[in-house]
Amino acid sequence: MAKVIINSYEEFAALSGKEIGISPFQKISQHQINQFADATLDHQWIHTDAKRAASESPFKKTIAHGYLTLSLVPYLWDQIVEVNNISMLVNYGIENLKFNQPVTVDAEVRLRVRLNAIANLRGIAKAELNSVMEIMDNPKPAFSASIILLYHFK
Repeated sequence: MAKVIINSYEEFAALSGKEIGISPFQKISQHQINQFADATLDHQWIHTDAKRAASESPFKKTIAHGYLTLSLVPYLWDQIVEVNNISMLVNYGIENLKFNQPVTVDAEVRLRVRLNAIANLRGIAKAELNSVMEIMDNPKPAFSASIILLYHFK
């Protein structure tokens, strides 16, 4: 799927209320989970101990940190869109975040995004993105949230 190209606030605003796109799937490996555990100091066994998870976890394998899946949003969003003519992009906030389903090791996830709203705040585009992290072959998403980004168009 080709990226959606956005060159101006007006082009962005024309997508309001529409699904913008879906990213390719991204596999989450145990190595990635372990690196995230090291970075965040969250080494809970459900994430990092495959042997214990196989015997004690209801999922029978390790699971990715919820915040690891959330941290993939910028990368996956970049697979969906190319926003040109900006001087800066700022993560502004997350609203209504709900982790719906754990992501097990080696699962593949993708991001589905709809533009809920966009506002021009004195030359800064405030985009509210309805974001759903889907898990391959699983009807329940990993999470859903409204991701709010600020685009400073030139």
